[in-house]
Amino acid sequence: MNLHEYQGKDILASFGVRIQRGIVAKNAQEAVAAAKQLTAETGTSWHVIKAQVHAGGRGKGGGVKLAKNLQEVEQISGQIIGMNLITPQTSAEGKKVHQVLIAEDVYYPGESETSEFYMSVLLNRATGRNMIMYSTEGGMDIETVAEQTPHLIFTEEVDPSVGLMPFQARRVSFNLGLEGLAFKEMTKFVSALYTAYVQSDASLFEINPVLKTSDNKIMAVDAKVTIDDNALYRHKDYKDLRDLREENPIEVEAGALGLNYVDLDGNVGCMVNGAGLAMATMDLIKQAGGEPANFLDVGGTADAARVEAAFKIILKDPNVKAILINIFGGIVRCDRVAQGVIDAYKNMGNINVPIIVRLQGTNADIAKDLIDNSGLDVLSATEFQEAADKVHKVLA
Repeated sequence: MNLHEYQGKDILASFGVRIQRGIVAKNAQEAVAAAKQLTAETGTSWHVIKAQVHAGGRGKGGGVKLAKNLQEVEQISGQIIGMNLITPQTSAEGKKVHQVLIAEDVYYPGESETSEFYMSVLLNRATGRNMIMYSTEGGMDIETVAEQTPHLIFTEEVDPSVGLMPFQARRVSFNLGLEGLAFKEMTKFVSALYTAYVQSDASLFEINPVLKTSDNKIMAVDAKVTIDDNALYRHKDYKDLRDLREENPIEVEAGALGLNYVDLDGNVGCMVNGAGLAMATMDLIKQAGGEPANFLDVGGTADAARVEAAFKIILKDPNVKAILINIFGGIVRCDRVAQGVIDAYKNMGNINVPIIVRLQGTNADIAKDLIDNSGLDVLSATEFQEAADKVHKVLA
């Protein structure tokens, strides 16, 4: 589950991480009121207006701007709220901005120059350890840094059974070239950030930039946070942070029906039971010359109602030119699935795309007879290659 910047910052602050303070506003009038309140609480005279969408690169799309007075706060907020923000991480249509974060200006003059760093905490799946990735090149796309100057990216791996050791936090500060008060502040920042990552059951905390202010404070100016959905039962308060407006509406609908669905860009819809078989089916489609339009795991109870719901979800995608149903009858009997396909087809009326059904496992032979004798425009297959050949044929 992805969070907005202001939500991620609230979580960070609850674990003692210093953040750039801000207040959310849903219209220009609320933005002005937020700016006044922020000035009273922090003393800031300038304000940063930040679009709150689930996408990076907001500044490049015009979603992050500086306001030097209240008139500019109102004007800029009015321009950003309601716009379709297009960034390198959105579709060509962009994402509609429903709210902005009015944040304090933290780039104030002082005894030293400000510095920006990059820092993230995530799981290194290759080693099974948590990893702190950081760089002196904050404020830039980390992908560009990795490609052009990989020697400026550092990593610190943490054994989850031991936790982050003090010497590791100090090593991060040292590699970032800090000293004195800034060194101590960064060490505290790293420790608090790692604690927030672990205790919130996150799969990603990305702070870009981490700022060293002119008076040597260390703070998170931005926050990209992803919470592990599987751990939400331990964080019931986090469930309320989910913004369905930022998610794919078809995926949201599928989730409400209990279907594991991920929307893709291809032309062949998939309906499969089991995540592993679903991945293999997607490979099968590509080998047959198609592209998977979705990942869809209907689970072990592929009855008529569930199959019909899956059909309706798949057919919401106008790019789907064929549907491949690939079921292994281990827990569920193949003949029941076949009957479910037939019943769902009849309930829905005419389906205008070819359907290939491969059923293998318990009562697979009975299932094939049911499909073949149904009188419906449904092609049955027994072997993987046979299904691939039929997919290729209907796409040709």
